[in-house]
Amino acid sequence: MSDRAASDRGASDDASLESFRLADSFLPVGTYTVSYALEGFIADDRVEDVTDLEEILETYLRRQVGPADLVALRAAHAAAREGDLEAALAADRRLTAATLPAEFRESARKSGRRLLSLQRDLREEPLLERYAERIEAEEAEGTYPVVLGVATGLAGVDEREACLLSCHGFATGMLGAAQRLLSLGHTDAQRVLDGLRPAMRDAVDDSANRTIEDMTPFAPLVDVVSAEHERADRRLFVS
Repeated sequence: MSDRAASDRGASDDASLESFRLADSFLPVGTYTVSYALEGFIADDRVEDVTDLEEILETYLRRQVGPADLVALRAAHAAAREGDLEAALAADRRLTAATLPAEFRESARKSGRRLLSLQRDLREEPLLERYAERIEAEEAEGTYPVVLGVATGLAGVDEREACLLSCHGFATGMLGAAQRLLSLGHTDAQRVLDGLRPAMRDAVDDSANRTIEDMTPFAPLVDVVSAEHERADRRLFVS
């Protein structure tokens, strides 16, 4: 094998390993503390079993993750490949504006900033440092989908793979929350995850031809339940 071929394979392997790391529930970014209103759906008896759970997660993927989070991720991924921080920040601002529930916005900022801090600790990248400076100056939001897009773009992870990674991470995080809120076993969780594959692919496909101006998340019941969750007397999750 030539030196160039070996180098190309090494870069491809590194990108794949980075995607595995970023998709791992072991990643310390605090997503285990959020349920994105799932806690409210369960408290209201709107989600009572595995079938209900899979249906609501499909709704999240098709109506929110695809039309909003993945659009921002794609924009940030492309911006990172071009070294264009301003384009990434524009996606950050647009996603924040398009996200109605206050809990969702706050959760996205907290987990995004933790991911950015982690990435800065692991590798030296001028774009990450400039991003952090803009957050410190209160000129950037640092939302999780945008930071993930920047991280995967810098790591050479394919854009579509980065979107699938995001869907997988969202679904596994929600299933982790469901295991604490419902009588959901590990096998059932895996069945739901497997059943969500078409919704994940559809969400990724839906985001492909959208610009940040075309972010159109539309899941009004999710927004309402999240608003109710903000005022709940007892909460296991921050969202």
